[in-house]
Amino acid sequence: MARALPTPDERAFLDAYDPGQFDRPSVTVDVVLLAPAEGSLHTLLIRRAEHPFKGQWALPGGFVGMAESLDAAAARVLATKAGLEGVFLEQLYTFGAPDRDPRMRILSVAYYALVDHARFQEARLPQEEATVARLVPAKTGDGLAVKAPSGKVLDLAFDHRDILALALRRIRGKLDHTPIGFELLPPTFTLFDLQKVHETVLGRKLNKDSFRRRLLASGQLEATGDIQEGVGHRPAALYRFSGTR
Repeated sequence: MARALPTPDERAFLDAYDPGQFDRPSVTVDVVLLAPAEGSLHTLLIRRAEHPFKGQWALPGGFVGMAESLDAAAARVLATKAGLEGVFLEQLYTFGAPDRDPRMRILSVAYYALVDHARFQEARLPQEEATVARLVPAKTGDGLAVKAPSGKVLDLAFDHRDILALALRRIRGKLDHTPIGFELLPPTFTLFDLQKVHETVLGRKLNKDSFRRRLLASGQLEATGDIQEGVGHRPAALYRFSGTR
């Protein structure tokens, strides 16, 4: 809804207002891109080409423009730094510790984006030095290791490991009461594919029979009438999410 025109008193106040009377922090967005593969969640990291933390790995991110909304900034970062558009993107949390960035007071509004493995493989841009890292949650507590393809634990720039840990906790918390898990799957999938996604996010095995009964009774699945092709075993039925993705 459009804002009403200012009254004469308000106009006079705005004309005389000095925006420099208060310190103003800068605002960035950082995007956690997540996809399942081989029983783990994977994320995209980009090596920083400039100080601070030059040479270290960081989430795709950037400063928010003065005429840009936060959602638009996050979508722009995902498109320009990961080459992806039109994917699930949701605001996660605002990270604002005074010392989180050594340059100045910078607030980061973090987002998380969810894609299936095939779309994730499209995300790496040749002009960026990027890597796919694997998230390894601690067996107890909220600890999280971020590992390179070699298995080496990565020490991330800024507070980006904390951002990744919170993104994982968020999607775990939403998995059972929202259809968020379907964002990690292609348009059609098997019940086995769906169970593997849930197990990957939760970090534990699920009972096959009770999981399938619960999901089939949820009203979220629609049988396509098709079956898998090109598999070396008995082909399974294919389903799709019956809601809005």
